[in-house]
This record gives sequence, C-alpha cells and structure tokens, in this order.
Amino acid sequence: MSEPVRVVVTGAAGQIAYSLLYMVAKGDVFGPNQPVILHLLDIPPMMGVVQGVVMELSDCALPLLRGVVPTADPDVAFKDVDAAFLVGAMPRKEGMERKDLLAANVGIFKVQGQAIERNAKRTIKVLVVGNPANTNALVCSKYAPSIPKENFTAMTRLDQNRATAHIAERLNVSCADVSNVIIWGNHSSTQFPDVRHANATVNGAKVSVSEAIKDDEYLKTQFVEVSVFCIFFNLFLIHGTI
Repeated sequence: MSEPVRVVVTGAAGQIAYSLLYMVAKGDVFGPNQPVILHLLDIPPMMGVVQGVVMELSDCALPLLRGVVPTADPDVAFKDVDAAFLVGAMPRKEGMERKDLLAANVGIFKVQGQAIERNAKRTIKVLVVGNPANTNALVCSKYAPSIPKENFTAMTRLDQNRATAHIAERLNVSCADVSNVIIWGNHSSTQFPDVRHANATVNGAKVSVSEAIKDDEYLKTQFVEVSVFCIFFNLFLIHGTI
C-alpha cells in the first residue's frame, strides 16, 4: 500500500462530518487501497463529542485508518494535510441577517485559510461544504495565496444537481441526459439557475433544453422559483430556520 494521506474534516462533531468520516476512513473516497490519517477539527467546547467520534472510529477497526488527530487548533489540524473537507460553518440562526452570517463565516474561513497557508501541503485539495459555500471558499482561498485557486472547490454542485434533476423530470428523461446546466450567484435567493447553454437528449436526439421544453415562461419563472424554494426548504429541515 502507499503512504497514508492526511485528511482534515472540520466541524468534526457535527452530523454531516459523522457520516463523512466513516466513508473516508473505509476507502470510499480515496480508494480501497489508500490508507488515511484523519485530522478532526472542531471548537474547544465540542472536543468531548469529538473524542466520542474517535472512539467510534476505533470501534470500527477500519484497516485503512492509520491514525486520528482530534484537535481544536487549526495549525495542528492542517499540518501536512493532503485534502480538506471544510464542513464546519456558522448556520443562520433566528433573527440573523445575511450580512451577520457572512461576517461570522468570514472569521471562520479566514482562520482556516491562514492555517492552510502555514501548514498544509502545497498540493492540498480543499472542498468547502459549509454554506454559503462559494463565498466561504473564496475567503479561504484568499488567505491561502500560495495554494492554486483551482485546488479550492465549493459544493454548490448540490444546487446544480437539483436544477438538472428538475429539467430531467420535466422532460421525463434521465439526469444523465441533461448537460451544461449552470448555477450563478450564491447559495440563497440570489441564486439563478441558467439553462441557456444546457442540452438534453430526448428520444435519441440531442437538443437545447429551451427547444426541448418549449416554455420560456416556465424557465424564467417557475423553474427558478422551484430551485430556490428547495434550497430554503432544505435549510429549514437541517437548521430549523432559513
């Protein structure tokens, strides 16, 4: 087997990380023959929960898991890491305006970007999960200037997938038959799903989505509204607030 890759997961005490860690540790992410060392980062008050996560990982006796580093120190968390899943972020709470949410997350992702710059491998790949994902990714990359910008990815792919699925359902085709749907804007009401360059394969023929649907009013109104509504509905289910 090759040398272990070091993988940091932030917000390690949270529910998303809880599901992600097992997949990484058992080989679903980096391959069935790639050993990993997990770095688990969370805030100091959550370290008791993180220790419980460490115990559960130990109980699994996963052959590929060569070590676990639980920490509340970003410099320790990002030391020599090959990949980062930035899951932890401030969720919107009741009474918070969007500017308040952005300000809180700028602080979080600035610190993590600086820790990446000081400690991580120059080849690190970073996936930002915490919303607003694309803004957080921009902030993080700004404070890690020596890391190539293409090494940072924001998981707004979820929004792109959702818009693609709506088009596929409307045309009664598989999602695999729909391509080039684009999402502009942030993970919020400012988002705009764009199908001007999208294509779909319908009855064996590849045509533009606009030509296939033949309903510009739907694409300009209902399609956009449904895509944004799904985002807010999911935020409500996860956090109890929009």
